[in-house]
Amino acid sequence: MTIKEYPQQQLAAQPIGYWTRAAADLVIGGLRTALAEEQLTQPHWWTLNHIAATPGHWTREALTGKLAPFDDQDTDFEALYADLTARGWLTEADDHLTLTEAGEAGRLRAHDRNANVHAAMREGIDDAAYAATINTLRRLVANLGGNGDLP
Repeated sequence: MTIKEYPQQQLAAQPIGYWTRAAADLVIGGLRTALAEEQLTQPHWWTLNHIAATPGHWTREALTGKLAPFDDQDTDFEALYADLTARGWLTEADDHLTLTEAGEAGRLRAHDRNANVHAAMREGIDDAAYAATINTLRRLVANLGGNGDLP
């Protein structure tokens, strides 16, 4: 896909809030749509990935504490854990969470769907340009008093 070229001076005068919101809305919307094809929400996705990365490490309380600050959907994490358990994707032993084979298979399907969104988003953007964009956004966040460190 090609986009119209503009002079640097004109681009530098653009409102960052407009462009970051437009990008965030499209990226998040695309990811949420892809996840919905597996009947998952972003908090489901985060949960599956955290548990897969360290099986048997997370308790419900600890994982909810880790993920809730990123949630803009007012997720009921207890209902989320119940949903994943009812699907046969999640087990719990001694209060610690582990994915089942079905849970890992579902996570991998969702991963593939998300990878398609990421590939479309990154089309025509090399790693250097992408990294420069992330660093610019990190700097903007830090300049405004936020945490510019990687999550």
